[in-house]
Amino acid sequence: MVGPRRPTPNRPTRRSPRAPGGRRLLCQGARRMASAAEQLAANMNFGVFAKATELKKRLWFTLGALIVYRIGTYIPLPGIDSQAMADIFARQGGGILGMFDMFAGGALSRMTIFAINIMPYISASIIMQLMTSLSPSLEALKKEGESGRKRINQYTRYLTVLITLLQAYGIAIGLESMTSSTGPAVSDPGWFFRFTTVVTLLGGTLFLMWLGEQITARGVGNGISLIIFTGIVAQLPVALASTLELGRTGVLSPAVILGILVMAVVVVAFIVFMERAQRRILIQYPKRQQGNRVFGGESSHLPLKINTPGVIPPIFASSLLLLPMTVAQFSAGQGPEWLGMITTWLGHGQPLYMVLYALLIAFFAFFYTAVVFNPEDTADNLKKYGGFIPGIRPGKNTAQYLDYVLTRLTAVGALYLILISILPEFLIAHAGVPFYFGGTSLLIVVTVTMDTVAQIQSHLLAHQYEGLIKKAKLKGKRG
Repeated sequence: MVGPRRPTPNRPTRRSPRAPGGRRLLCQGARRMASAAEQLAANMNFGVFAKATELKKRLWFTLGALIVYRIGTYIPLPGIDSQAMADIFARQGGGILGMFDMFAGGALSRMTIFAINIMPYISASIIMQLMTSLSPSLEALKKEGESGRKRINQYTRYLTVLITLLQAYGIAIGLESMTSSTGPAVSDPGWFFRFTTVVTLLGGTLFLMWLGEQITARGVGNGISLIIFTGIVAQLPVALASTLELGRTGVLSPAVILGILVMAVVVVAFIVFMERAQRRILIQYPKRQQGNRVFGGESSHLPLKINTPGVIPPIFASSLLLLPMTVAQFSAGQGPEWLGMITTWLGHGQPLYMVLYALLIAFFAFFYTAVVFNPEDTADNLKKYGGFIPGIRPGKNTAQYLDYVLTRLTAVGALYLILISILPEFLIAHAGVPFYFGGTSLLIVVTVTMDTVAQIQSHLLAHQYEGLIKKAKLKGKRG
């Protein structure tokens, strides 16, 4: 995929011949959490970190790039009255605009050069993946390897430009019709303002697209995910302050605020538990004799995560709902009547919004799982290397069995994502809690944090292995 990083397909991990069978669902999340924490504590010592020069360079690059992104969220568009925009968002910043502003790190409410953020790039990635699965020519291009991947990436960039142009023009038109108690949002409306707004927003989105790719290549973690993560985390202090202010003024009781905090902790723990839960399928390899030696006879496990697509389905679903609805809400004042009705029906907490959101999450959960894990390819690889699942014939039967297991796991994973994303929406809609305490934002923050920490740990392990190899070579030369 071009936007959020494509997860690596699960591969069998070698185990001893006496490894237990893997035909039951292993939801031992707490034990895996402790194991990961122990490994991280063992590897994240200051001595190893101080010597990991390459890792430090990557971390500094990532931090610098994210600081540049945050600075850009405070540079306003030319011709915009910042005070008027603040007043407008204070009055109507909820619903779709509020959620979009959450992903943009507050850039939309300030109407800055990064107001559209990276969402057009994600939408373009969704469309290209759908087209790749439907178009034989694009599917053949995908199978060409690195050259095909580069061409698909280029098509995704072109589509990003088109989506950004349409959305930026819609926002420019909507801004011209907005007024507040302090005056109009645009000081000098007209074609020149529209042109500069479209060019500026397009440049901001393309810059973030490039910045995300640079973070992925030269930093730590997935650049696109980290940009969204940074925007959400940067707004958390504002959300906490507004929640405490609601408590101080009596809008929210202390019991409700305490319940919100407890719910957030429980949701985070549940997310970590489910992200580490997996089903391990036993793979056996036959024994073979060469001369007087016997090889093989080992067993391994093929780990299948419950939530194979990770945080991708909620991000994709949010992107498809947010992009057109943002333009519609900006243009609702001067558009047709049905446009205003749509913005009302798709407001946060509305039944239609939740139903569409849940359906899109379920669709993308199955779609993206099919993209990153191919049961037929896995079955062919197992057959090629002599591996088989006990009780299942190699080849077609193995592929059907893997598809059956993966479908059930994906159904559980999709239900988990829907619950995490939808249930907090009721609290947001009926208790007036800021969007940042929603399930989608918590899911993004926790998942991106886990992935980034895992990458840091892998860099430290690679550095340790390099040190051991160098020591072994030195000893070999001395010997």
